[in-house]
Amino acid sequence: MHRVGGALVDAATALTGGDGDGYGYGDGPVASERFLLDCLRLMVATPALRARHLDSQYALQQAIADALGDGAADPDPDAAFRAQAAISACLAAMHTALTRWAEEDGRTPLPDLIARALTASFGDAVPATGRQD
Repeated sequence: MHRVGGALVDAATALTGGDGDGYGYGDGPVASERFLLDCLRLMVATPALRARHLDSQYALQQAIADALGDGAADPDPDAAFRAQAAISACLAAMHTALTRWAEEDGRTPLPDLIARALTASFGDAVPATGRQD
C-alpha cells in the first residue's frame, strides 16, 4: 500500500508540473493541467467513458498486483487477496481525488487531494509524497 499510494502521489506531482501547486504564472492551471481537467470532466459526464475508466482501473489493479507479486511461483492466495484489496482501495481513493480536483477546477493541488484521500482510507500510513526518505 505504501508503494502504490506513494507512486500515485508522485505521478500526480509529475503530471501537474512537478511542484504540486497546480498553477502557472497566469490565473489558472498550466496547459497540461487544463487538458487533464477537461479530460476528467468529459469522463465524469460520459457514462461510456466512466465505464471504460472502471475497466482500466481493474486492468491496472491486476498489473500492479502482478508486478508487486515478485514472481513467486506459489503465491499465498490470502496475501494476493489482501494486496489486490489494498491496490483497489488506493485506485478508488485516487479516483475520488481526481473527481474532486475536476469539480474544484484544479484549485487544490492534485497530489494533496490524493494524499488526503489515501489518508481517509488508510489513516496516516501514506506519506505526503511517495519518496521514502
